[in-house]
Amino acid sequence: MLIQGWMTADVITIDEDTSMMKASIIMKERKIRCLPVVNKKGEPIGIISDRDLKDASPSKATTLDVYELNYLLSSMKIKDIMTKDLVYVKADETVEFAAILMLENKISSLPVINNKGILVGIITQTDIFKVLINITGVYTGGIQFAFSLEDYPGSIQECCDVIRSYGGRVVSILSTREIAEEGRRNVYVRCGALPDNKLRDLVKELEEKFVVLYTSKDLIDEVEKRRFRVV
Repeated sequence: MLIQGWMTADVITIDEDTSMMKASIIMKERKIRCLPVVNKKGEPIGIISDRDLKDASPSKATTLDVYELNYLLSSMKIKDIMTKDLVYVKADETVEFAAILMLENKISSLPVINNKGILVGIITQTDIFKVLINITGVYTGGIQFAFSLEDYPGSIQECCDVIRSYGGRVVSILSTREIAEEGRRNVYVRCGALPDNKLRDLVKELEEKFVVLYTSKDLIDEVEKRRFRVV
């Protein structure tokens, strides 16, 4: 999947002379966690995150009164605290590559530029999560089977045929050799809901014919309930 299909193209930007207070207000009002900093040509020259603003803000233990504090926040410029060593991607690169750049550089967002170096979008960790949800089909298929299969042509079809024979609608198939044993690959098959009795019989047959690493049923209906509420 290409970045251009998942990035935010209508990017909110600021210039380097924007005050720290104004940047903070923009983030809160727009409910965003970072702001690209661009020059007059539209080229990214930095990026500021909510973490940068928090780190640069005076401690709650400060002796400054509210007027002094507001003056400090309004006078401090973004250019003094923004990250200037930018890591970037291009719109025609893959989301997977963007994820690698975020992981390796321990950052949560990337400016997207065109071939002229002009900012055309931004992609964030949240966008990466959306891609993961999309390619796995978790909203439409709540059951996942994980297999350790022999690495030969047709091995995936064999286990999928068994799933389909019980009425299981295969939603997605993911495969990797990186964490599998030599000569094998780990395969993750997600399918739609099945009645409990059919699921039980299906799992039994799968375990008899293949090496099943696990079977997991995602309780999508409980998403809104998964919160700790302190009273």
